[in-house]
Amino acid sequence: MKLLKSPLAPLLATVTNIITALAFYMLARIIFVAANWQFFSSTLTADKALEMARGGLMFDTSAVMYTLALYIVLMLLPLHLKETPRYHRFCRWLWLVVNALALVLNLMDCVYFRYTSRRTTATVFSEFSAEGNLWRIIGTELLHNWYLVLLAAALVWLMWKLYVEPRTSRDSLSLKRYYIIMPLSLIAMVPAVIGGMRGGLAHSVRPITVSNANQYVDRPIDAAAVLNTPFSLLRTIGKAVFNNPRYFPDAELDAIYTPVHRPLASVDTTAMRRKNVVVIIIESFGKEYVGSLNHDLDGGKYRGFTPFTDSLLSRSLSFRYSFANGRKSIDAMPSILSGIPMMVEPFFLTPASMNDIGGLAAALDAEGYNSAFFHGAPNGSMGFQAFARATGFDAYYGMTEYCADPAFGGKSDFDGMWAIWDEPFLQFMQKKVSTMRQPFLATVFTASSHHPFRVPDAYAGVFKDDGIQPIHKCVRYTDMALQRFFEASARQPWFNNTLFVIVADHTNQATHPDYLTDLGVYSIPIIFYTPDGSLTPQLRDDVIAQQASIMPTILGILGYNKPYLAFGSDLLNTPPADTWAFSYNNGVYQLVKGDFLLQFDGKSTVGLYRFKSDSQLRHNLANSGLPEQPALERLLRAIIQQYMDRMTSNRLLPDR
Repeated sequence: MKLLKSPLAPLLATVTNIITALAFYMLARIIFVAANWQFFSSTLTADKALEMARGGLMFDTSAVMYTLALYIVLMLLPLHLKETPRYHRFCRWLWLVVNALALVLNLMDCVYFRYTSRRTTATVFSEFSAEGNLWRIIGTELLHNWYLVLLAAALVWLMWKLYVEPRTSRDSLSLKRYYIIMPLSLIAMVPAVIGGMRGGLAHSVRPITVSNANQYVDRPIDAAAVLNTPFSLLRTIGKAVFNNPRYFPDAELDAIYTPVHRPLASVDTTAMRRKNVVVIIIESFGKEYVGSLNHDLDGGKYRGFTPFTDSLLSRSLSFRYSFANGRKSIDAMPSILSGIPMMVEPFFLTPASMNDIGGLAAALDAEGYNSAFFHGAPNGSMGFQAFARATGFDAYYGMTEYCADPAFGGKSDFDGMWAIWDEPFLQFMQKKVSTMRQPFLATVFTASSHHPFRVPDAYAGVFKDDGIQPIHKCVRYTDMALQRFFEASARQPWFNNTLFVIVADHTNQATHPDYLTDLGVYSIPIIFYTPDGSLTPQLRDDVIAQQASIMPTILGILGYNKPYLAFGSDLLNTPPADTWAFSYNNGVYQLVKGDFLLQFDGKSTVGLYRFKSDSQLRHNLANSGLPEQPALERLLRAIIQQYMDRMTSNRLLPDR
């Protein structure tokens, strides 16, 4: 396009280049959906795709106006001396760099979304700030997703070619017309930029946030296809995470729901049952991988990838409906060990992480327990060491301590990316635990069932890709490592007096449609096992289990008789109808209770499903007059308000 000798040339070029940027954002969205098709295909129709694209255009416009504001000002600055080729080459490079970065961020989320089910927000900078191997991780991802790298390079080249540069000359301009047209162009562009940033100029329009994406979709997980990553990052930088919605007066709130647990009159708490406690948090151990929890899949022929876990389940207490509270590893530790689920953003990464906080270790420490946390990654990784210390663990064992033990292989057992391989590290843990004074609390966080989905070379011929999901071979390896841990532990004197809890931190790659829904992406196994048989082995289908209920259930089994705070239920001493699970999915709060999944956007219900009979969540019953909806809404509002109020007022310990 040639825009010669015209004072309109900068304006026309600016508008054209804004439209080009918007086109690349929309193209990135199409690539995003295609790369994650399994998450969207079951419900995506032509009408829904058009509605999502319409919403996406609004968020893209906002991101473009934020990121190109400086470019727009430089292009429309009413100063004829700037109309030179050199000046406009600088503007071209500015436009290209900004939009190339936006494109790369959007393409990165094509991969990262598979593990988080949402667009990346500003907390990602804190999440990986302590990872010394970050560049190795990025390099590995670039190699594994080489096709996206090539696509990004091709699209950046296309951006360069499509850019329109005004070919004006200050010597050929009519200065009178220029100084009339250019100020008017800049003035006219100001409301367009502001309106684009805000999502509209109407007085009633508040600046859009990530949660506004839900008005264009039927499922929270689909909101990620409406959003774009630059917008999600920009709109969450420096924002307050927690705000008390004040749904209820304070005097009424506790009567509806309180996270403070007090000893039950029906439970014998006259003496603690001083069992040892071992909590095993397994990386990416989704419920889908466990054969005995999926008898109805593949016409009853499904076998899964966890033969040892299946055998252990026959001797354990487990739950048909059990859920993670988050989608990341850093969401799991507060949920499991302190009863604090992820709400809005990971607890670790919010200012509330500096609050006074309790947890399982602190509660048992007061009862004379000895405690240790084990994580085979470099010490400090993921903030686990800091959290373990803050919540009362006496000792921490990471890669440093493992490598210092001459009985093991040191750094030769490092997987090259994340941590020590599970098999040797679990043996190291077993050795250390066997030296601990009883009763003890020991927690381990495994790492091997993690992207880039490798197994040790010695097992490459044993655990092979099944051609379905790359993670399956890693799950089989970790299941074997778990078996060897139990075999070694069974020879120790402390074994029979121990309560073992096995739980996943979150789900990962899924195949079956039931595990690709807004609820399915949180489905994990939760297993309680006592070698002495003091817990009746059974698969309970009358209880709703969640990670945040693990701490209350452990304390209930032990007969703990002091108040404590946890957003969860004692699964053995709470009436089944009163158990529930919570998750936060792309701006939507989710509550599972009884037969229902309620989805609530903070103001009103957007989804209500009979998830047990409608496992793929196809029939939205919201606002259809079901009598259960008001009670579910009331409980969820109370949970949200209790959480927000306690986070902002530093009340994460029992009220005195």
